[in-house]
Amino acid sequence: MNFKDFTAIQIRIARPTDQLEEIVRFYEYGLGLKRVAEFSGHVGYTGVVYGLPNLQYQLEFTTHEQGSPCPAPTTDNLLVFYISNKEELEKVVARLQQMGHGEVEPENVYWKERGVTIEDPDGWRVVLMNTEGI
Repeated sequence: MNFKDFTAIQIRIARPTDQLEEIVRFYEYGLGLKRVAEFSGHVGYTGVVYGLPNLQYQLEFTTHEQGSPCPAPTTDNLLVFYISNKEELEKVVARLQQMGHGEVEPENVYWKERGVTIEDPDGWRVVLMNTEGI
């Protein structure tokens, strides 16, 4: 098996929400992600796309006019952001706390050692890690 045959040029993680305005507030104004695209009226869908931190990595949230039921998965399903600058991480955490999104206890204690776990408005968990990543 040759793994070098996989040549995707972009990755997008997409998920539905019934609270698009609150999700936009959390990810755009709370975390500070850059909006790179948005759409509405696409076969009943409306959505927003964020670049992470460039256009090869994207996060998309959509809602449908007939509803978008989307219960959060387990507490160990995570979206992890590696932020090497501790002051930046602390500013993001403070901003989210001011918006009513406080720290929650992670299921895996590893994430607490150098990170902060916060739930978005849909109950999905985001971890802000103060490391360089891998």
